[in-house]
Amino acid sequence: MPQGFLIDMDGVIYSHNDLIPGADTFIAALQKNNIPFLFLTNNSQRSPRDVVNKLAGIGIEAKEENVFTSAMATGWFLARQKPHGTAYVLGEGGLLTSLHENGYSLVSQNPDFVVVGEGRNFTLEMVNNAVDMILNGAKLVATNLDPSPKIKGWNNLGIKAVIAMIEEATGIQAFSVGKPSPVMMRVARKKLGLATEETTMIGDTMTTDILGGIQVGYKTILTLSGVSKKEELHKFAYTPDLVINSLESFDVMAYLKKVNGRPNNK
Repeated sequence: MPQGFLIDMDGVIYSHNDLIPGADTFIAALQKNNIPFLFLTNNSQRSPRDVVNKLAGIGIEAKEENVFTSAMATGWFLARQKPHGTAYVLGEGGLLTSLHENGYSLVSQNPDFVVVGEGRNFTLEMVNNAVDMILNGAKLVATNLDPSPKIKGWNNLGIKAVIAMIEEATGIQAFSVGKPSPVMMRVARKKLGLATEETTMIGDTMTTDILGGIQVGYKTILTLSGVSKKEELHKFAYTPDLVINSLESFDVMAYLKKVNGRPNNK
């Protein structure tokens, strides 16, 4: 039985712009042994090409087909909710591209959906427009509900904060497509061509990566190289299958032997 991985990026592969030790070796091992994987990121600003270029800058070679973002999941979701619909977007590059690729038109009035992603280019006037559109019947969709990092000087407000403002102003709750939503988790697995029992989610955040994986029945690995810390794990009602310090301490072939009885060589 094949096995494959969904891999979070920030906090697992890199921290800001720095490679986390061992991440490059881990990805090289997956590629060498033809083990299917996807980089799974809630960041909706970057296109797959942007992600590949960022990885190249820290010494990891990847292809666009190895990338799946919350923007791509959002485009997929909207195209199936209402094919060839319209959207008013608070967001940037990767999200706009994904909506276009999924047959959506971007409009400034009477949209089917108001879609919110990461960005620094939208204004309070655009938020006010979004509120009016939602009160007029447009559906509210968020690429994800990642919070702001609570770091002094951070220049990119978390989507959760923007959505909270719009939800309060409209009384309408947003539907979030990104992790931990089963929408993104399942579409990513199907993109790899794997079954539920063949899929492992690796992430650094209990409330997105690990929760998302557990909710859809994947095996989960928490790495302590990012957000979640070992001393905090007792606060959660759910537990990852494995906790590692970082990918540097993770023997992927030994793990595959354990879960599958043999290495995964497709």
